Formats: sequence, structure tokens, C-alpha cells
Amino acid sequence: MNLQNKNAIIYGAGGSLGSTVAKAFASAGAKVFLTGHRLPSIQKVANEILGAGEDAEAEAVDAMDEKAVVGHLERVVQKAGTVDISFNAVDIPVIQNMPLTDIGVEDFVRSISLTMHTRFLTAVAAARVMMKQRSGVILSLTATPGGIGYPFTGNFAPACCAVESLSRNLASELGIYGIRVVNIRSGGSPDSRVFKEAIDHDPAGMEPILRTMKEDTMLKKLPLMADIANVAVFLASDRAGQITGVTIDVTGGTTAGLNYRVQSSEASYPTFEGNNANGEKSSIPRQ
Repeated sequence: MNLQNKNAIIYGAGGSLGSTVAKAFASAGAKVFLTGHRLPSIQKVANEILGAGEDAEAEAVDAMDEKAVVGHLERVVQKAGTVDISFNAVDIPVIQNMPLTDIGVEDFVRSISLTMHTRFLTAVAAARVMMKQRSGVILSLTATPGGIGYPFTGNFAPACCAVESLSRNLASELGIYGIRVVNIRSGGSPDSRVFKEAIDHDPAGMEPILRTMKEDTMLKKLPLMADIANVAVFLASDRAGQITGVTIDVTGGTTAGLNYRVQSSEASYPTFEGNNANGEKSSIPRQ
């Protein structure tokens, strides 16, 4: 029960990842305040948490609306006393799978602006509450393009980089108030809604994409939503009390180095593909 007596606000809690993190927070002992654009979807998540004997409340809150966000924070403080954790999982549509040279400037900027609008708004609003109580954790989420050059990721990559920069700078300013700010970088979870919908829509087209993403990792597997949620629980807990101002990489090693050249042989020993002294292709099993 790492988060016992903690109050957590999750924005975008009706989404697949937001709901997974919300359930993990609740399972770890936190009281979770679920917000989202549509009440039915977040109430469904709240009912599932309550059905498990844990504590949750749902309220429709537009995470793009400063008045709505601040008002909700005030109600949480009045009811619960503190805001200990803030996590924004609001989904912003982005443009990917096309060259940057084919994207118009307005389309390119729009998703970055919307991403930063809601992330800045919710993080700063939570920070103002946490500064008064002199404690709290603000979490954010990005993906692989935030840490490595990744072609055809359109405006998603710079949006990720902007979120990571915001997280670092907030941490540097808020540490004196006992507030930690940490970003989580995911490799993309194949069990998330966006991946499942893409697979259902085009299974043949998604198969090579997922295979390539897995081959890019060092572990040869992509993180599931539960992996991200488990990291979020740890980072929100007192056990991570000295972790702030950084991005925790949960990409299976992708942003530390693309690992597609290391493949497993039939004997299950990794092989290292490259050129020999004669310039010929070779595969050398690890001894």
C-alpha cells in the first residue's frame, strides 16, 4: 500500500492508460479523483474501482479549461484536505507516419500547442496547491520520440520533447517546496486502446510496425500499460522521495540505443550482425 492516505487527481482517466494508472493508484491505497471530458466513461472506471473496495470519485472536468481545472482542485482540497498526486493522461490527436516536409505549419503546431496547453495548465494549477502544503508529486507521460531521433513521428516527437522540458524546469523551481516532478517515457503499449484500434482496423499493416518496434528495444518486447502504471505508483510514492527532475525511461531500452541489429538465433543465443574484415555480412553468436 505505497500510496495510503494519498489523494490523486487523474486527468483523462477514461482512456485506457489513464484508467490503468488510476486503478493502480487506487490499488496502492490512494483515493483517486477521476476527471475527463465525458462523465459516463470516467464513472465506469470509478465504479470498477469502488467495486474492488477502493476509493474513487468521478467528475467531468475539461482539462483545457483553466477555470474548470482550478475549481475542481479547490473542491478536492475542501473535501480531502490535500492534493498529493497529479497525473495528466489527456489524449491529444497527433500527426504521424508521414514526412515532416509533407505537414503544413498549422497542422504541425496545433497538436504541440494543445499538448502543452493541458499539461502546463494542470501541472501549474496543481503546483500552486502543492506549494501551500509543501509537498506533492506531478507526473507526466511521453514516448520514445522524446528521447531519440525517430523518423516519421511528425508533431508527436516535438510535443514529447516539450513535455519533458516542462517537467524538468518545473522540478527545478518546485523542489524547494518539497514537490517532485517526474516524467515517464513509454515505448508505446500494444495493449492500449490506440494500438488495439489500429490492429483491429489493419492487422496486416500493424504486424510489421509492432515487430519493428519490438526489434528496436533491447528487451525485444514493448512495455504494457501495467508496466507504466507500476512505475507511476512507485514514482508517486515516498519510496521515490529523492527522484525528481528526470524522465524515467520505460521503453525497453529503445532510447538508449536502437537494438534492431541484435537478433536471437534459433539456439536462443543473441547474434550480432555486422560486417567482417572482408566487408562481408556476418552474424556472430555471443560466447
